[in-house]
Amino acid sequence: MEDYKYLFKIVLIGDAGVGKTCLVRRFTQGLFPPGQAATIGVDFMIKTVEINGERVKLQIWDTAGQEKFRSITQSYYRAANALILVYDVCSQATFDSLPQWISDIESFAKHKVLAYLVGNKIDQINSKEVPTYIGKQWADRFEMRFLETSAKDAENVDILFYDIAVELTKDAREKDKLESDCSGFNISPNTKTINRCTACFKF
Repeated sequence: MEDYKYLFKIVLIGDAGVGKTCLVRRFTQGLFPPGQAATIGVDFMIKTVEINGERVKLQIWDTAGQEKFRSITQSYYRAANALILVYDVCSQATFDSLPQWISDIESFAKHKVLAYLVGNKIDQINSKEVPTYIGKQWADRFEMRFLETSAKDAENVDILFYDIAVELTKDAREKDKLESDCSGFNISPNTKTINRCTACFKF
C-alpha cells in the first residue's frame, strides 16, 4: 500500500564540485560528507515529507557535472518535476558556465518546469566571488527562483527542498481538482444538452 499522496522527481544539475551531492545528503540524511567524491553518472536518494497534512515523496536525482556525463544526465531532465541548478558562490567559473546548463534545460526539460538557481557554499564568506545580487539578477532574467545555501552549515537547505515540495504539491492538487470537477462534457438534466467544458478543451 502506498504511504504517500504524491511522488515528485527533483533533479540537481551544475558543474562538478559545486556541492550538489552535499546538498542532497544534508537534506535526506542530515549529514555533510567531508571529502565527498565526485558523482559518477547519476545517483538518487528519497525522502518523504509532510505538506499540509499529506505525505509527499521526493525522489532527488544527483547528476554528475563532468562534461563526459552530460549526454547521460540530460535524459533525466524530461521526467523532472523540478530542476535545481547549482553553482559555487566561491567560483566564478561555475557561475560563468550557467548559460550552458540553461541551454540544456530549454532543450531537454518539460515546458515551464519549476526551476531554482542555487548559489551554494555561502559559509565560505571570505572566498565569495559571485555577489548575491548578481545571482538574483541572473535568476530573474531566466524566470527562476533564487536561493543561496550552505550544505556544510545546513543554511537554507531544508527551505529549498520544502519550498519545492510545497509548490509541486499545490500544482498537483489544482490538477486533481480540475480533473475531478471536469470530465470534458457537462450534461444538463433539464435541457438534455451537452456543453463543452472550456477548462478541459481548447477551441
